[in-house]
Amino acid sequence: MQDAVVLFKLPYLPPSRLLPPHHHTPFLSLIIRPKKPSRARRRPSQNEWSDRSSIRVRVRAMPCSAVSCGGSDANGSLRNFKLNESTFLASLMPKKEIAADRFIEAHPNYDGRGVVIAIFDSGVDPAAAGLQVTSDGKPKILDVLDCTGSGDVDTSKVVKADENGCIPGASGASLHVNPSWKNPSGEWHVGYKLVYELFTGTLTSRLKRERRKKWDEQNQEEIAKAVKHLNEFDEKHSRVEEANLKRAREDLQNRVDYLQKQAESYDDKGPVIDAVVWHDGEVWRVAIDTQTLEDGPDCGKLADFVPLTNYRIERKYGVFSKLDACTFVVNVYDEGKILSIVTDCSPHGTHVAGIATAFHAKEPLLNGVAPGAQVISCKIGDTRLGSMETGTGLTRALIAAVEHKCDLINMSYGEPALLPDYGRFVDLVNEAVNKHRLVFVSSAGNSGPALSTVGAPGGTSSSIIGVGAYVSPAMAAGAHCVVEAPGEGLEYTWSSRGPTADGDLGVCISAPGAAVAPVPTWTLQRRMLMNGTSMASPSACGGIALLISALKAEGIPVSPYSVRKALENTSVPVGSLPEDKLTTGQGLMQVDRAHEYLRQSRDVPSVWYQIKINQSGKTTPTSRGIYLREASACQQCTEWTVQVQPKFHEGASNLEELVPFEECIELHSTEKAVVRAPEFLLLTHNGRSINIIVDPTNLSEGLHYYELYGVDCKAPWRGPLFRIPITITKPITVISRPPLYSFSRMSFLPGHIERRFIEVPHGATWVEATMQTSGFDTTRRFFVDSVLLCPLQRPLKWESVVTFSSPAAKSFSFPVVGGQTMELAIAQFWSSGIGSNETTIVDFEIVFHGINVNKEELVLDGSEAPVRIEAEALLASEKLAPTATLSKIRIPYRPVAAELCSLPTDRDKLPSEKRILALTLTYKFKLEDGAEVKPQVPLLNDRIYDTKFESQFYMISDANKRVYATGEAYPSFSKLPKGEYTLQLYLRHDNMQYLEKLKQLVLFIERKLEEKDVMRLSFFSQPDGPVMGNGAYKSSVLVAGKKEAIYLGPPSKDKLPKFSLQGSVLLGAISYGKLSYVKKGEGKDPKKNPVSYQISYIVPPNKMDEDKGKGSSTTTKAISERLQDEVYTFKELQKWVEVKSSKYGILTVTREKHHGRLGTALKVLNDIIQENTEPPKKKLYEEKLDLLEEIGWQHLVTYEKQWMHVRFPPSLPLF
Repeated sequence: MQDAVVLFKLPYLPPSRLLPPHHHTPFLSLIIRPKKPSRARRRPSQNEWSDRSSIRVRVRAMPCSAVSCGGSDANGSLRNFKLNESTFLASLMPKKEIAADRFIEAHPNYDGRGVVIAIFDSGVDPAAAGLQVTSDGKPKILDVLDCTGSGDVDTSKVVKADENGCIPGASGASLHVNPSWKNPSGEWHVGYKLVYELFTGTLTSRLKRERRKKWDEQNQEEIAKAVKHLNEFDEKHSRVEEANLKRAREDLQNRVDYLQKQAESYDDKGPVIDAVVWHDGEVWRVAIDTQTLEDGPDCGKLADFVPLTNYRIERKYGVFSKLDACTFVVNVYDEGKILSIVTDCSPHGTHVAGIATAFHAKEPLLNGVAPGAQVISCKIGDTRLGSMETGTGLTRALIAAVEHKCDLINMSYGEPALLPDYGRFVDLVNEAVNKHRLVFVSSAGNSGPALSTVGAPGGTSSSIIGVGAYVSPAMAAGAHCVVEAPGEGLEYTWSSRGPTADGDLGVCISAPGAAVAPVPTWTLQRRMLMNGTSMASPSACGGIALLISALKAEGIPVSPYSVRKALENTSVPVGSLPEDKLTTGQGLMQVDRAHEYLRQSRDVPSVWYQIKINQSGKTTPTSRGIYLREASACQQCTEWTVQVQPKFHEGASNLEELVPFEECIELHSTEKAVVRAPEFLLLTHNGRSINIIVDPTNLSEGLHYYELYGVDCKAPWRGPLFRIPITITKPITVISRPPLYSFSRMSFLPGHIERRFIEVPHGATWVEATMQTSGFDTTRRFFVDSVLLCPLQRPLKWESVVTFSSPAAKSFSFPVVGGQTMELAIAQFWSSGIGSNETTIVDFEIVFHGINVNKEELVLDGSEAPVRIEAEALLASEKLAPTATLSKIRIPYRPVAAELCSLPTDRDKLPSEKRILALTLTYKFKLEDGAEVKPQVPLLNDRIYDTKFESQFYMISDANKRVYATGEAYPSFSKLPKGEYTLQLYLRHDNMQYLEKLKQLVLFIERKLEEKDVMRLSFFSQPDGPVMGNGAYKSSVLVAGKKEAIYLGPPSKDKLPKFSLQGSVLLGAISYGKLSYVKKGEGKDPKKNPVSYQISYIVPPNKMDEDKGKGSSTTTKAISERLQDEVYTFKELQKWVEVKSSKYGILTVTREKHHGRLGTALKVLNDIIQENTEPPKKKLYEEKLDLLEEIGWQHLVTYEKQWMHVRFPPSLPLF
């Protein structure tokens, strides 16, 4: 998860697994306006037009819903909006916008009672405000689960208590067992955990600061003592000439130096907590020893802990300490062998749960949308990965939701996807919705304002209700504290837009996208403002919980199909134009209207109308809508075959439901001049195909949206039973040379968006753009996005957030693909400029540049031959200034072991009763020196939702089992010291055949080269240039339409990294052009140029080393042999070797320790440890601990003991 601040928008990052809330800044805006002559500035009305570069574009502010709100008029605008205390509090947890408040007022018992919601998120704190009980006094949170395994503790080790009631803890501590605890077997399962592994980065940072203060105080006290002893020695001995006195003073000085160095190198790895698990004859019990977290010696003892059991049994939780204030719960699996300690990995999940269900008996205005609903918390964000979701977490969460018979799932996570409506998680969701009738709600994404930015799974999956984020005037004035509320509600600027790549609408409905909601206790506050589609989703989910509560109370069967239909057909449109649906979906959901719709539909079959579309004459690709985006598709009529397939829930009766199903459907086109279809359709259970014609030829340039929808002739009140979205973006064609296009005098008010669709000229590879602003007073903030769609690729998206404190010009550059349609979206942030009456004028100019080459991705085969490259500028003259570097090396590995097993716990048993299997692949690699490395599995990486595999978790450890790195779908670079390493890759699926095929899966270890080792490749104008050393090529000007050839030489063999084995691949980048405004000396790094491509070099076989084995010295060996044969005194040894070296230094340590010079012994020992390049030896650190104990530096003893658990764990952690 990444928390985006309103001040700026995060860059487009695929591993953003959690859809980030846009935290509102705690600072308030204040506008001071001097008196000046009034000018005739006003907000344009809906029907005003403004001429911009011969393209007529409507200047408008998007209206909100027709929901009555204070002094609003019929379209939801608020002319004289003012807050009072009650409306202010209500705006912090918005419910009026979706009519939830009216609904509960009319139906007090339909407030979510009887409904269970599964929150798939970062974890929910059961101690957070408003999350203890429901409105009718039932427990609010029924279960709290860590589905990722990040809190798992290995408790397979079993011990017995001694005669004093003590057991050896897994950390090595002696633990006293409370004699009142029942344990018929007498067996105690023990394990331990580094507590920072359970905490968020924010909490860990706070604790480190607090602990550092105390540690510094203790260390400074010891330094003062050591300096005092040194001064006393100096006062006592004015002249230090005797050898023993010199050594004694050296010892005292070494103590001072050591303490000071420890302060500089201090790195707090956190306390260790011991866990004990046992069976009391009825349930599994857990106790935690947290003495290392507490200040007092009598606090946190195991025997004083009130034992917990699996949360769902007793619904009790613990708190680690008063300092952290972090709540945790426990769950025991596999007959006591696995203990799951559950904490949250971000405030996000608690906030989401609060929006949906919080109940505050004394503060009803701050209640969540459905205060009567209950919750199960399914943590899908892995603490080991920050808060990124994993396939394991997602699958286990679905298993838990079905097991708990949940009615609803809310998931405010997601990311861009390669393929919409595809992947293992989508398959499992389809089963949960179609078979188990769960209603699945998810956020659409925060990647707007450009089109086709909806994320997976919320915006791309047919079985999931994707929710966009809406802000009302009340929310703006109250929650966001803007100086002047907007006149109308609108979608947040950053809310993701449809359509999906296959033409589906993407956004289903909209809901309020901000709230001040509960957060975990460790944040040291009760509530927090967050905004994002992450907040809109639980708002909608809470509204749906009200509907399900009503349906259950009224005896109406609940179906996700009918609920979705009710929401879509009763929402209030946001915006007056057809294409606004791509932003808001069908509109702002209305609980009361949806309830009436469902009541009226109680006898209507629960059916989902699946739509599959193919262009006539083609079998692939199959889509869910029609999306004509490229210029060629807009130049002619096209015919499409539409398959309408009614889908019933699994288990529907053949005779009672399927056979009788027959509907006479009247088809409607929102624009018959563009979309033509048959007028009627008789639909049975087996479905029906129709052909439709789409004619975009007479459309103007820009965005057009239409729908073909079907209505039941016998029950037209039901509204559209299915909708087929048709999106057409007719691009501007750039015909000028050089290819330049300007958009002049565009007018912006807060929240306004201008979209331009441009056919990228063939031959263009990058754009240089200039944005000039004028006509405003206070600061303005703009989002500037560019999006292109290419087949079987994630959208090529570039974005920038630009702030203008005064009228100015700013320049940008970004890559493009020739022949594709580029959307350029320019948006004034929804709250930017509020309170100012000035309209911002923007002039935007784009210039296309391009250098085309015959080989975009180059492979040097390892021979001495150069690679010939043809370059051509198709649009205008360009400077050809090629540059190429090799900066990484990728080494392939096969697994040395493969272990396939069936997972034993019920959390890994699918609802279909299939057990999930796990394949653990083990790889070995060695680093001759420290390096930054990243594992890569090309088959699996960079996909979470659009993959058929469930997990790809990896763990890198050294010979001592110390874990240096973990990762999943998006591996990252980790810095490793010299040594030998084991990498374990953990794959999961329920199909054994799939896993069997992966037992020899190739994995690459990608390693960054140090700056000095980065190889800059040379270009030549002659094929023999690399060998002859002549014909070096630097740069030239490409004449438009004329090709020029150059040669790229291979790297010099003597410059190859010493660790580059045969078959390894050196990777880097190559670029051919530079920005026109680049400064002299810049542009040498190809990745910093506007367009770069991957280049690779295959490492050839090494040359024979004729000198191998020669010249090796035997002196050291001779000395070693003599030392083995003869016994030398310490003085005699000094004649032969450096006694303080790592090889013989332990003798010096022993001697100094014997003479009581512990400071010197500690210094020598520390030097040995630092010089030792092999994996750390445990005995050296144990000796270090003994010395610290003997000196009496207890704070350093505690510190080193904590590090011992990091350096020398007894076993690898669980996956």
